[in-house]
Amino acid sequence: MNPPDESGVEETGGSGAPAPEKIFLPPRAARAGVALERAMLFATWLVPVLERFPRSQRFLLGDRLQTLTLDIIEGLIEATYQKAPWDTLHRVNVLLEKQRVLCRLAYKLRHLDVRRYEFAARKLG
Repeated sequence: MNPPDESGVEETGGSGAPAPEKIFLPPRAARAGVALERAMLFATWLVPVLERFPRSQRFLLGDRLQTLTLDIIEGLIEATYQKAPWDTLHRVNVLLEKQRVLCRLAYKLRHLDVRRYEFAARKLG
């Protein structure tokens, strides 16, 4: 494969066709992209876990955790496109703290086992 030129785009995609352009994000958007990717991975893990909650808690505690997760993702998307994202990022940080507390509650109520709680605690760190 040909090395990238000065613009960062490879000349061919290996099959002779032009390679897709690489996306270079400004530093703020790149940082938000990492946070957004991590939030998406956490959501992908969390949703199936919440489906295993007892029915009585799936619609209370589980729904609250899922709503917080989606609110965090939405906040990170908003912050990516703002010139001054600090207020939005502060709001997202508060949502993350709420999510940590609710995960701890789910563990104490034995809806999350030790292994899942430790995983969530590391990811929400």
